[in-house]
Amino acid sequence: MRKLLYIHGFASAGSSGTAVHLRNMLYEYGIEVLSPDVPVMPREALAYLLSLVRQEQPEVIIGTSMGGLYAEQMYGTPRILVNPSFHMARHLTFQGLGRHEFLNRRLDGAKEFRVDKEMIAQFREVEKTTCSHVTPEERDIVWGLFGKNDKFVNCQPEYKKAYGTEHFRIFDGEHHLNDVVLKRDIFPLVKQILNL
Repeated sequence: MRKLLYIHGFASAGSSGTAVHLRNMLYEYGIEVLSPDVPVMPREALAYLLSLVRQEQPEVIIGTSMGGLYAEQMYGTPRILVNPSFHMARHLTFQGLGRHEFLNRRLDGAKEFRVDKEMIAQFREVEKTTCSHVTPEERDIVWGLFGKNDKFVNCQPEYKKAYGTEHFRIFDGEHHLNDVVLKRDIFPLVKQILNL
């Protein structure tokens, strides 16, 4: 079966509305949407996702926000980075220390987690390898989509410096996706990549 991997954003889960909408849209095409709960600690998360990609071999990966940070590093697979957050350490240092509640239901039943100095240090470590293996071949299989009304994250300059502007797109939307953006902007691109 053909597969797509969706990597959710910070404080979210594999059960997010975006994952549900993607499953509904791709069901008729026989595409399985993998959408796991990403581990909270960055080092573990990156290792888990790299292993998952090797094992499942998805044909395309979509990462939103923090998920875009991780998806960028899944080299060799076509990727759609939606409002990627390449500076999680800086963002959390100034706005995120302390207890946080998950925004969506997690499979392990966890309701909350803590952002501490160790998590921030691990994000800083993961971020050091962001955009570190960009080749002409990678530029051909990576798309950056950025909401023109995103008030949380703006990593457009970093994306354009690494990947250029050929697959750079601005969409009419905000940081968090909704079904309108998915249908209008994400789904057609997925269909193009998968030749549906």
